[in-house]
Amino acid sequence: MRSILSLFCLALASQMIAQTPDQPIDWDKAKALYQRDKRGETLSAEEADYLNRAKALRGGGRAAQGPANQRTAPASLQPLCDMTADETYLGEDGGLYGKGKNMPPPELQTSAETALATIAPLDAAGKPAADGRIALVSISMSNATMEFSTFKQIADADERKSAALCIIDCAQGGQAMAEWVPADGGPWREAMNRLQRAGISPAQVQVAWIKMANKGPSGTMQDHLGKLEADTIAVLHNARARFPNLRIAYLGSRIWAGNAKGGLNPEPYAYESALAARHLIQRQMSGDVALAGSKSPLLLWGPYLWAEGEKGRKIDDLKWLPADFNEDGVHPSASGRKKVAGLLLDFFATNPLAKSWFTGKP
Repeated sequence: MRSILSLFCLALASQMIAQTPDQPIDWDKAKALYQRDKRGETLSAEEADYLNRAKALRGGGRAAQGPANQRTAPASLQPLCDMTADETYLGEDGGLYGKGKNMPPPELQTSAETALATIAPLDAAGKPAADGRIALVSISMSNATMEFSTFKQIADADERKSAALCIIDCAQGGQAMAEWVPADGGPWREAMNRLQRAGISPAQVQVAWIKMANKGPSGTMQDHLGKLEADTIAVLHNARARFPNLRIAYLGSRIWAGNAKGGLNPEPYAYESALAARHLIQRQMSGDVALAGSKSPLLLWGPYLWAEGEKGRKIDDLKWLPADFNEDGVHPSASGRKKVAGLLLDFFATNPLAKSWFTGKP
């Protein structure tokens, strides 16, 4: 019986699907990237993007189709930030923080202000230092590294950014929440390598952006969210153990996936990832021991990235156009990456629960 690898390689070699003249797929290159990915090697954002594009163009395989029990999205979905307390999705009400509210409740606001007050420049040993650093890292998969690496480029050039702040993209292609669960797994080793190359010690990491998603989600909403939340809790525990001074983790969910080809992360799973973020924040507020301060940083929302395609959303003018995606409909194109990067920059530079460490000013 032929292995999955053999079948994939045969399909790549035999299906020379036409593309635009300036973006042909080199199938030998795609084959080599696929083999590296299967060996557990970390691909760069560009390499992961290239491989995903090849997979999407190949089509028809098991990976493209996704798990058999993936649900079909409803005809329309409302952005969580536009929904009221009376509007629901499978029993879940609106608002990022629930009850139709997009702002944190008073008790979380107080906890956030306390955590923000502890973030200050630290030396390599984690001691306060006038010439120390505050490190912001990303943790997640290919979409996240594509978006966060673009954010880093524009943030590093933004005059509002504090000179003490160092931004390190630790997100990696193919490494979703489940892949970050092993405490000594490859994603963590690569993240530590990136910190070292940036001249940052683990003790200087005080803020993280975690984009929540798993590959090939399936089953009911409860099935999907149960696994995603459990995996993310394990990632938070690992992050707190790796980074002893990690104070705040800003949670992010997926962008729109209404045009996704295949089962990597289609709707309604992309949409539902926001509910996992909200649940974890609510669970921490309610005193869940798995998310206690000794095990997890404080959890807050980062920018909410989902809008219903070209319909957009009411709260602002965010829309997701066909041009904002690569051929697979899942990974962002250059314009899509810029949209997410802009949302991240605006949030960190202006939000009252982030701007103090980003700008270095109250």
